Amino acid sequence: MARQDVNRSGELEIFVRSVDLGGFSAAARASGMTPSAVSKLVSRLEDRLGARLLHRSTRQLQLTAEGCAFYERGVRILADLQEAELCVSARNAPRGRLKVNANVPFGHHFLLPLVPEFADCYPQVELDIVLTDTVMDLFEQRTDVAIRAGPLKDSSLVARKLGETRMIVVAAPAYLQQHGTPHAPGDLKNHNLLSANYTRAQQGWPMRYAGREQVVIPSGNAQVSDGEALRGLTLAGMGLARLAEFQAAEDLASGRLVAVLEDCNPGDTEEIHALYVGQGDYLPLRVRAFLDFLAAKVTIG
Repeated sequence: MARQDVNRSGELEIFVRSVDLGGFSAAARASGMTPSAVSKLVSRLEDRLGARLLHRSTRQLQLTAEGCAFYERGVRILADLQEAELCVSARNAPRGRLKVNANVPFGHHFLLPLVPEFADCYPQVELDIVLTDTVMDLFEQRTDVAIRAGPLKDSSLVARKLGETRMIVVAAPAYLQQHGTPHAPGDLKNHNLLSANYTRAQQGWPMRYAGREQVVIPSGNAQVSDGEALRGLTLAGMGLARLAEFQAAEDLASGRLVAVLEDCNPGDTEEIHALYVGQGDYLPLRVRAFLDFLAAKVTIG
């Protein structure tokens, strides 16, 4: 086939649509084609590339390693192409689906309260929000922006700092009344220390006492999957927990929680970043609008 006869964007769009919709029949219905025409087009694409992209069965399509890499790049290329067309048209407002992955405390205390305002500003952007304290792969989950707390690992992702928060040990007054207030790290061995069951960069509670740095490994009768669940158990009087200060701020102000061992707090902080895929000045308008909105509205620390 001559090079000029190849409709690369058309082939790519059909391939991506087949993966997204889970089969050739669904892609055919969405594209106004027959399933056999879609199957032939994908086969032609594989022949031209010299690589198998899909494992086919009667029930589903499964990406090969080469197909996965081609799909991930293809999604970005099609999004860039759509964005380029919109940028030079009269309809250049941010639009389209924006998938956001955020840790649970940030999601509850900052992101979700801002969603109505963002939706008013950008009515053509469709938000798809996932809240989890488990670190997800942006490529695998097809995520545009991820909000993460703590030190960043080296990666191809771009980071935009939103702020940083001090970490504090807190407890409910009822718990302290029943079990006493710890005054030194050594006192914690007599207390129920609540913790998270997801992987964290800092597994223990750093302390400074008598001029020495030490780390207390929490040991208690409950572990939970996210920071807000940890806060909930602490409010219920089950034990002590180490939380982000922004997360506990309202509870501290109202007296529902009390900060303890502040004299032993080393003052360490966790930075909070928005991570996204892309380099340089060019970003899809929906992603840039969301990042700029967060930077303007979120104040941490």
